[in-house]
Amino acid sequence: MSYKSDIEIAREANKKPIQEIGAKIGIDSADLLPYGHDKAKVSQDFINSVQGREDGKLILVTAINPTPAGEGKTTTTVGLGDGLNRIGKNAMICIREASLGPNFGMKGGAAGGGYAQVVPMEEMNLHFTGDFHAITSAHSLLSAMIDNHIYWGNECEIDIRRVAWRRVVDMNDRALRQITASLGGVSNGFPRETGFDITVASEVMAILCLATDLKDLEKRLGDIIVAYRRDKTPVYCRDIKAEGAMTVLLKDAMQPNLVQTLENNPAFVHGGPFANIAHGCNSVIATKTALKVADYVVTEAGFGADLGAEKFMNIKCRKAGIAPSAVVLVATVRAMKMNGGVAKADLGAENVDAVQSGCANLGRHIENVKSFGVPVVVAINHFVTDTDDEVQAVKDYCETHGVEAVLSRHWELGSDGSAPLAEKVVEIVENGAANFAPIYPDEMPLFEKIDTIAKRIYRADEVLADNKIRNQLREWEEAGYGNLPVCMAKTQYSFSTDPSLRGAPTGHSVPVREVRLSAGAGFIVVVCGEIMTMPGLPRKPAAETICLNDAGEIEGLF
Repeated sequence: MSYKSDIEIAREANKKPIQEIGAKIGIDSADLLPYGHDKAKVSQDFINSVQGREDGKLILVTAINPTPAGEGKTTTTVGLGDGLNRIGKNAMICIREASLGPNFGMKGGAAGGGYAQVVPMEEMNLHFTGDFHAITSAHSLLSAMIDNHIYWGNECEIDIRRVAWRRVVDMNDRALRQITASLGGVSNGFPRETGFDITVASEVMAILCLATDLKDLEKRLGDIIVAYRRDKTPVYCRDIKAEGAMTVLLKDAMQPNLVQTLENNPAFVHGGPFANIAHGCNSVIATKTALKVADYVVTEAGFGADLGAEKFMNIKCRKAGIAPSAVVLVATVRAMKMNGGVAKADLGAENVDAVQSGCANLGRHIENVKSFGVPVVVAINHFVTDTDDEVQAVKDYCETHGVEAVLSRHWELGSDGSAPLAEKVVEIVENGAANFAPIYPDEMPLFEKIDTIAKRIYRADEVLADNKIRNQLREWEEAGYGNLPVCMAKTQYSFSTDPSLRGAPTGHSVPVREVRLSAGAGFIVVVCGEIMTMPGLPRKPAAETICLNDAGEIEGLF
């Protein structure tokens, strides 16, 4: 049996005018800045007007470690939101915006799939409302002003060997990871080594996603450490006098984007930090606004629970003063088989033994999420090749961990297929069993925070960090940054730093290659193993097959 592609389904969507979608959650048309007919930004005036309301219930959707078999975390997030509305709840979803780099590379889009999608899918996976361009421009402005400051006399006495601010571009371009800038003679400045990260790894992206309003945004931008002097004292963005102009560039990007699901339910799509190299959550302002206008808010955190969910709990919830009432952990039978050693080409054949073997990865994630004091339900994202015995094997395994697994068929059936999952989530939330707490306190020393995550979440035996890194962490503690959370940058494919090590490995070490202070965002980035903050394109990038057809429609995007 053949199925329509995601983009075919998205093109057939019966979209409603964005003003009607806003009205569902009490946003008047005067408080919407439309971008065409099907997307709009929500005004700060409206956001300010709802702050006195009680919060709804927050549901986090996370997943097992990603495999080429697919897990469908965003698809489940959208499906659950639609399912909650179908069973009579006032619900909306909050997800991240898509980065151009992965769209033209290997990962693909970020708008869901099948009959559980957010639309307009094509615009969301391309330029959307221009937020990422604004972030790239604000970041680039600061880069230019730093080198300009050095060129015109270097009043702040920046040591050009210690410029910490790298450049960014929203594309996977490995050639830019390490570059030499300002070549070409006296008129071009002072040559120095630098490099590019992808825009979603920019501290500006993290700041926009954690800031509460424009005033907070400007303060955080000013707090960015851009370089150090010869005596190793920091030079801040505010010393370069760039934060005001950066805020101007980000003024519109700071406003959440309102769109709709295929079933015309409201969705905020705002911000997009990667979860393997940044904190992996949509914006605080979007999530907190959603909590004021809906009874249930479904959000997601990127990649597996060892990355996205850990950072959601330890960084976003801590900074925003929010807490999830339940966690939905997404898994697929296909991914369980891959974790059990089955090759991708053989996933269509029934293999209950491989499913049972691969469930160790799922079990580890269940234990980790429970350690934050939040109840868990496993969503088995249904694939048409799944057999009853394979599905039952996952359910039986989950029972041994004290959680229920619910088969959800949202990809195929939309909210009809996700209603059972929605009912289970409501049951868990109404039981009020959540007792959320981060797994480390603010006052814990920085290295101990890293060690806690490595041992409790990754199940590593040790963290490998040389004296230079340990001394740097101690210096930041002495400078007053010891209370910051840590943001682990590591491969998403494994609990370890080795992407080929699937399942639930133990006995491994976590090598720390580098630490970066994101003083504006308010966390320490810990770069582990071989993870890159500028990805590269695969041997056959998706861009090779993306084009316009004779009808002027986009082909190959998703």
